[in-house]
Amino acid sequence: MFRQLKKAAGLAAAILATTTMISTAQADAYPEKAITLVVPYGAGGASDLAGRALAETARNYTDGQPVVVVNKTGNGGMSGAKFVTEQKPDGYTLLLSRVGMALYPAVYADSPVGWDAYTFLGILESTPMILAVNANSDIKTIDDLIAKIKDSNGATTYAASGPTAIDGFSVQALLSDVGLDPLTASTLVPYKGGSALAAALLGGHVDFLAIAAGSLMPHIEAGKMRPLMVYSPKRMAALPDVPTAKELGYTQAGQVGGWSGLYAPKDLPADVVAKWTEILGKVATDAQWLDLAAKRGSTSVIGDEDPSAYVKSQFELYNGMAKKFGYIQ
Repeated sequence: MFRQLKKAAGLAAAILATTTMISTAQADAYPEKAITLVVPYGAGGASDLAGRALAETARNYTDGQPVVVVNKTGNGGMSGAKFVTEQKPDGYTLLLSRVGMALYPAVYADSPVGWDAYTFLGILESTPMILAVNANSDIKTIDDLIAKIKDSNGATTYAASGPTAIDGFSVQALLSDVGLDPLTASTLVPYKGGSALAAALLGGHVDFLAIAAGSLMPHIEAGKMRPLMVYSPKRMAALPDVPTAKELGYTQAGQVGGWSGLYAPKDLPADVVAKWTEILGKVATDAQWLDLAAKRGSTSVIGDEDPSAYVKSQFELYNGMAKKFGYIQ
């Protein structure tokens, strides 16, 4: 009996050792194939540009495996987000997250995905938003814009992805700050994606907008748009003469801003999380990543924020605004 037990124990130890070796080998091998990076918004916008910049840079550190960007749009970004949460947590399907992943569930109780339904790998960049008008507009300053909105009785128009998208909240927060009804003082005209929003302003179809800098800077630099204010903690280096919402005293608008993050499905294995921590650490100092971020008007913040705590704070910010503005009764 003793010999049988000893033999069984030896067999169990051998199986455990083999399993450990296989697990270690799998961990060391990641990634073994292409990684899909889902961008939940349309091509050409700020999120798409950020996703492609990350893919282009990160592939230098993924052991020769490509990072392939796939756009999966719909439902304010939540269609792509939901798709990622439904994938196997193996590190081969990731999400280029935006503020919408925190904002949407902050507004809608029936959101298809909760703000915390992910493994948070990191916050990548801070993306200033710019309040702008067409260069041919008679609006020269933020005061001119506010005066025109007050006189228009709701007739002024602005482009946004939707009333509860970040570019909707950017305007509504400002309207609320100056004592106007955030939902009726100006009329929202919906468009999909940053490039479509910019085209609406360029074409004279709306009076103003406030969207991500990445979608507007090329047009501002070309002299086709006039920036009035930026939504960022400090002035943009590329627009040193344009004031921030915060310095102008707009309390709510001063807290609004865009950002990008990297998420994975819930319960991502620790070794894969560690691998991406390593990859992002290298991306953070990569000249290519920093250059592409600067060209988009963004600031790299990799490693500056605890992603889980940061996303929670963003959820709470927009949940509070949603209640104040009447989206949540």
